[in-house]
Amino acid sequence: MSWADRAKESLAAGQTCQIKPHGNSMTPLVHSGDTVTVEPIDPSTLEEGDIVLCRVKGNDYLHLVKGVDKSGARVLIGNNHGRINGWASFKQIFGKATHVQPKPK
Repeated sequence: MSWADRAKESLAAGQTCQIKPHGNSMTPLVHSGDTVTVEPIDPSTLEEGDIVLCRVKGNDYLHLVKGVDKSGARVLIGNNHGRINGWASFKQIFGKATHVQPKPK
């Protein structure tokens, strides 16, 4: 079971949800423990720089869209520190981050 399973279920049902990702791969855009609002999205509307909840090579990520291949119905996913995770089909994009609330200090 993935940390993102509940969020993916909510998004599939058309519901906005909130997640608290952990790790530092998205700093300074998203810090570990921030509350991130994720909304359902039509993946064909994604642009480079969007933050998405996605699945790449069997792993769930809250990462950046680094490239869009609309004819191939896929997006290139990577973190905010230059690492590229790979291509994800539009079916592997579950939602788009629309708000980041910093964790309380």
